[in-house]
Parts: sequence; C-alpha cells; structure tokens
Amino acid sequence: MHDLFFTGGVFGGTRGARVVPPEKGVFPLDHECELQKKDYLNCLKTSGHQLETCREFSKKYLRCRMEK
Repeated sequence: MHDLFFTGGVFGGTRGARVVPPEKGVFPLDHECELQKKDYLNCLKTSGHQLETCREFSKKYLRCRMEK
C-alpha cells in the first residue's frame, strides 16, 4: 500500500517533474486578435484604466477571441 505513494502518487503522476510552460507565441490567440487587444489596452491607458469607458473595446476583443 505504501509503495503507491512513493511511485508517483495516488493518481500516477510524476512528482518532482519539472513543468515547462509553452513557448511564447505557440497559441493562435497570441496573434489573431492583436489589433483588438492593442485598441483595448490603449483605451485603458488613455482613460486612466476606466473600465466603463473601454467597454466597447473590451467586447470587441473578447468577441474576437471567442470566434477564433
């Protein structure tokens, strides 16, 4: 019974294995909605991060991400 816990845990995972994040730009979302993202971030910056002011830009960006 105790061997189960020493050989990778209850679910068979590999304890101590190093997790490596994906490389930057691997996911299509990273590039497909770039214009909408820039418009939204620019609005936030120029409005002093007033979310209500940038709501339409936020909707366009999220809509783009959902479509891709």
